[in-house]
Amino acid sequence: MKLGRIAPLAAALALALTATQVAAETRVTLKAAKAGTSYYQMAVQIGENVKKATDGKVIVTVEESQGSVQNVMESAARGSHYMFTSPPALVEKAVAGEKPFEPADEAFKKIRGMFPIPSLTMHYVVRADAGVDSFADLAGKRFVTGKGSFGATEAAKNFKQFGLEGKVEVIDIELSGAGAAMKNRQVDGFATAGSWPAPNVVEVAASSPVKLLSMTDAQVKESGRTALVIPKDTYPGVDTDVLTTSLPVIAYALSDMDDETAYQLTRSYWKGLADMAQSNPWWKSIDASLLANISVKLHPGALRYYQEAGIAVPDHLK
Repeated sequence: MKLGRIAPLAAALALALTATQVAAETRVTLKAAKAGTSYYQMAVQIGENVKKATDGKVIVTVEESQGSVQNVMESAARGSHYMFTSPPALVEKAVAGEKPFEPADEAFKKIRGMFPIPSLTMHYVVRADAGVDSFADLAGKRFVTGKGSFGATEAAKNFKQFGLEGKVEVIDIELSGAGAAMKNRQVDGFATAGSWPAPNVVEVAASSPVKLLSMTDAQVKESGRTALVIPKDTYPGVDTDVLTTSLPVIAYALSDMDDETAYQLTRSYWKGLADMAQSNPWWKSIDASLLANISVKLHPGALRYYQEAGIAVPDHLK
């Protein structure tokens, strides 16, 4: 063979190998939450874990979201390589065609459960010098709840339940700007929903003194949610336990996703859970009992993993 032909042949071979590698690679989009929140950080961890566990055969791209409602809404049009997180209650509404998912879309009936992730935890963060020690003290204060997220709708619901509807001046800015606004004394506090420790709360608490409002037992009961205690010293300067509420969250895909990809995503998640917990304590709250919170069928690929791993699956998920 003439030497002049070696370089072109080598280039062609390298191109063919690259094409084969690309063809063997499955790419999945994961939509979770706004950048800077705990759920966005979780999504990044899940993606890194999947890439490692599958030797790069499955690549997860994390896409920023405005909240769980958007995640569910987009599932109707995103197809086979889409995975998202949401509280089960929202998925139930979508499948039933109830607000805010009207008119009903048959595509929502393709939503399938994959695995549980840490619960949404309500945080009510206020400046330490704002004169706010309880929810009643929020009357007349400037407060950020964000837009379109579970945290925003839950805060509005809590304000109504706790007799604060119309008494709190809700400032219409993105949650991502709440920390800076609070530090600059433009607002007195903000509400956010994310598993503890929530990165946006850590960032604010590290730069200026804050308090986290604790609910009473009666307020937790009135909320209709599950009680959860954020341990003291979770955030800088917060040296008491904080009683608040939580809501389960699940990772979902569509039945359009091929079984092997769903299997690898589920397997990678559970196999890497212990390693992820070493980096972030919120993963320590996860165990197989949380599968019971899923209200739609499991994806067949996910179910295959649970059966192989000997994990008990509630009958309504099969």
